[in-house]
Amino acid sequence: MSNVSGIIKSIQDIMRKDVGVDGDAQRISQMVWLFFLKIVDDREYELELTEDNYKSPLPEHLRWRNWAKDPEGMTGEGLLDFVNLQLFPSLKTKLRIDGEDGNRALVIKNVFEDAYNYMKSGTLLRQVINKICEINFNASADRHTFGNIYEQILKDLQSAGNAGEFYTPRAVTTFIVNRVAPKLEETVLDPACGTGGFLTNVIEYKRQHFVKSPADEEILVNSIRGVEKKSLPHMLCTTNMILHGIDVPINIKHDNTLARPYRDYTSSDRVNVIVTNPPFGGMEEDGIENNFPATFRTRSTAELFLTLIIHILKNEGRAAVVLPDGFLFGEGIQTRIKEKLFAECNLHTIVRLPNGVFNPYTGIKTNILFFTKGKPTEHVWYYEHPYPEGVVNYNKTKPMRFEEFQNEIEWWGNEEDDFRARVETEQAWKVSAINIIERNYNLDIKNPHVGEQITHDPEVLLSFYNKEQKEISVLRNQLKAVLAEALNKGGK
Repeated sequence: MSNVSGIIKSIQDIMRKDVGVDGDAQRISQMVWLFFLKIVDDREYELELTEDNYKSPLPEHLRWRNWAKDPEGMTGEGLLDFVNLQLFPSLKTKLRIDGEDGNRALVIKNVFEDAYNYMKSGTLLRQVINKICEINFNASADRHTFGNIYEQILKDLQSAGNAGEFYTPRAVTTFIVNRVAPKLEETVLDPACGTGGFLTNVIEYKRQHFVKSPADEEILVNSIRGVEKKSLPHMLCTTNMILHGIDVPINIKHDNTLARPYRDYTSSDRVNVIVTNPPFGGMEEDGIENNFPATFRTRSTAELFLTLIIHILKNEGRAAVVLPDGFLFGEGIQTRIKEKLFAECNLHTIVRLPNGVFNPYTGIKTNILFFTKGKPTEHVWYYEHPYPEGVVNYNKTKPMRFEEFQNEIEWWGNEEDDFRARVETEQAWKVSAINIIERNYNLDIKNPHVGEQITHDPEVLLSFYNKEQKEISVLRNQLKAVLAEALNKGGK
């Protein structure tokens, strides 16, 4: 078995010497397209053994084995010219995407649509390629080790990303999929799939619980759907799918889910399950909000996604969505979206996550909203997830672990009987929909079993400040109206 961790570090060290690679994002992008082609080639070796007359969608001279595998092969200017003048132009525009191999070719074309070769030194590029050749993606030990390294690459990517692009901890994605419990035949969508964390959990969950034959595996493959608008996360997600046995991840689209008009999503687009952590804290480009009904128009990405999620769920479809605290107490359009959520869906559970779950990328406090479409909300259960004993915050070296959710899992119960087995505890409490509606759909309801908590987290304090400013503004306007009315009466 190769030392995968050491190989990755060596590749990063080599790339740092190249003047063309500027920063973490470009370094990761460069690594990923190279890994993608090696992974595809290793997989093709397997397919050639298991499938009669397997034919690669790539022309022979562009297959990894024919230009990259030989450590004494092309290097220097010759390698750079091949990559820049033959490989990339062909993968971007010249592959045949029709016929029997069309879908395989289309996946490759989509991955390379916005990919670039940033390296300027063909000699350093050859060194990187030789390092990648040391990993055998058909060896289960190498693939497993690379899976762990891949998680770190994703975290590095998020660390290099912009506001609103956060890595969802594996503990959170695993818990969400465990609770939503998608059945084998149910279609599962992540409309902002990023690098594929939720979808890989769905694949693992379905394989563990349902897949017992090749026919079951085919049903699983056809049930996975994702959309990602940015090229690098899309490339990472596609690679992630192949690493998880989805050989032709044609249903991972490089697109913006919100760019399609709301009314154009019809019954054929509806799905059984949606699991997602839509970008929050970010704003959509001008004009995207016009794809939505006037009542729900906003440039806030997370709120547009929630509106669309409600729309494209099938009747009795289930969703789990990660949202920031600000949505819970937000007013205006946020109130109207919550009103729609309550009217069309049963928002049965809100899991309130503690500070630091997304450290070091953001300190914003988050929540997981679980809901089922088809009947209105009658009451909402809250569960405040506590820190484990001895932990005061999460960080890179001590992240949240899936085992911490065991208490929620034991408490959860069954939706079929309206969660009759649930009981109030120090962490769990129940609030009627009527109570929440009387609060103007303010879902920011504190745990009644604990006293007033003091926080010094700047993000939390800022959100409290903004909330209080809104309340002061409302009171000020009401006071102005009363004074104006009194002055008008006095002047008559």
